[in-house]
Amino acid sequence: MAQSIFMITPRVRLHSSLQGDELRPDLPVKPPPPLHPTTFEPAKPEDLSPLFPDELIKQEATNDRFIDIPEELNSELRDWRNCSNTPARIYYKYEGVSPAGSHKPNTAVPQVWYNAQQGVKNVVTETGAGQWGSSLAFACSIFGLNCEVWQVRASYDQKPYRKLMMQTWGAKVHPSPSSITEAGRRILEKDPSTPGSLGIAISEAVEVAAANADTKYCLGSVLNHVLLHQTVIGEECIKQMEAIGDTPDVIIGCTGGGSNFAGIAFPFIREKLNGKINPVIRAVEPAACPSLTKGVYAYDYGDTAGLTPLMKMYTLGHDFVPDPIHAGGLRYHGMAPLISHVYELGYMEAISIPQTECFEGAIQFARSEGLIPAPEPTHAIAATIREALRCRETGESKVILMAMCGHGHFDLPAYEKYLQGGLVDLSFSEEKIQASLANIHRLVS
Repeated sequence: MAQSIFMITPRVRLHSSLQGDELRPDLPVKPPPPLHPTTFEPAKPEDLSPLFPDELIKQEATNDRFIDIPEELNSELRDWRNCSNTPARIYYKYEGVSPAGSHKPNTAVPQVWYNAQQGVKNVVTETGAGQWGSSLAFACSIFGLNCEVWQVRASYDQKPYRKLMMQTWGAKVHPSPSSITEAGRRILEKDPSTPGSLGIAISEAVEVAAANADTKYCLGSVLNHVLLHQTVIGEECIKQMEAIGDTPDVIIGCTGGGSNFAGIAFPFIREKLNGKINPVIRAVEPAACPSLTKGVYAYDYGDTAGLTPLMKMYTLGHDFVPDPIHAGGLRYHGMAPLISHVYELGYMEAISIPQTECFEGAIQFARSEGLIPAPEPTHAIAATIREALRCRETGESKVILMAMCGHGHFDLPAYEKYLQGGLVDLSFSEEKIQASLANIHRLVS
């Protein structure tokens, strides 16, 4: 394959007039509402007030097509939102130039700002690979809030520099499950050697937020307001593709909870629904945690302990603990409800790829472009290579747009393992998934 396969789009700066894009007004079928975790009735805005500030609750439930980005926020966001020029027919949207090295500050900065506007002093969260936790710590350092993070144990051990990054920005970091929370203690009693999961870490953070009136919870993916903030990625891509007179035929992004994928895909899905373009939109998930391709579309808790509202989503079951792949940010049992709804309506497709193929693609990408990707976007890279090879075989001249959501500077031990031949493919256990799914079916008939 020619080394010029990976090229980035022209520079287009983010302007203060650019707005966040909410996909729901354009959908012909509205998504199912979240349910209260105990009554199973549709959740009301006031049910979310112990966890989130008012403005984010409003964004979570909004049916407005666009949400203006406040200028104070925009001045922070546009410091890193840019990219470079090439005439190639394969493009990637690179998010690793942010201070935290990923797309996550696109929502971390707004979330912390809205909390600060409401007078909140403390925020808590979970993190997998650490990119969300470090982004939230960064945002808290800007606006002067205290930040406490529960990092999934497998990634806490694999990625010590992400922990140090969070601590450098002032955050307090715990391995999850921890003995600090009731949810963590229950998990450790069952399995002291558990690698942890995002579902478990969410339970710990939510438990702390719900028990303390001066503390709010921040989530880095899954929820509507998070996906809304990330659509700045796709809105920029539309402007950038227009600037060079190109239109993507295929749009590819990795999916765990769905924030980066929604960020690039939702604005293009809007254009697709309005009949302006007709790209294939492809989500790529890890073979070890395949919620879209192997899960069921059902109401399930967003966390392991069952403290969050029930959301209708593609899920492997809230009890499912994925094997400790190096793409820690994709080790989530469910998919964002809005992405799940769009997938159920047939506006996108999904595939899963094992991690050795992903790292093979990452090495090719790094040697072509000079950028070392985080393990999460290596899934999108591998899928892009598959598509490019298919085009070579068929002679088709497609325009491929790929989401490259962050750098892998703190993931080099995984690269070392791959280069030394020690990285192996981890897959899901069908038996484990079925046991986890059995608990879902007992929740809501």
